[in-house]
Amino acid sequence: MAAGRRPHQPKGRRAVSDDDYVFDDESGEWMPASELAAKRAAANTVEVRDAVGNVLADGDQVTLIKDLDVKGAGQTLKRGTLIKSIRLTGDDQEIDCKFDGIKGLVLRAEFVRKR
Repeated sequence: MAAGRRPHQPKGRRAVSDDDYVFDDESGEWMPASELAAKRAAANTVEVRDAVGNVLADGDQVTLIKDLDVKGAGQTLKRGTLIKSIRLTGDDQEIDCKFDGIKGLVLRAEFVRKR
């Protein structure tokens, strides 16, 4: 594409900018495109809470609140074990973790407490 030229857009259509108003089908109102995008992004996020009710995020450190038998590994994770750098899976009750000697460890959020 030559410098300074805009890409071709079909007649009657143009790119939506943040200043444009768009119709929200859920509320039945017109709102700025930026607000609608933020609203849709917030609706797609999952809030994961630990056993105490703290909100968990990617990269948090958590501590186990109960001894857990790890299926397939023949190992028991003891209460008070520190798990570093968790990742959220998109499920509101499961977190993905790394721990020495255990690959693909997934824990339920109800068994951990944010550190």
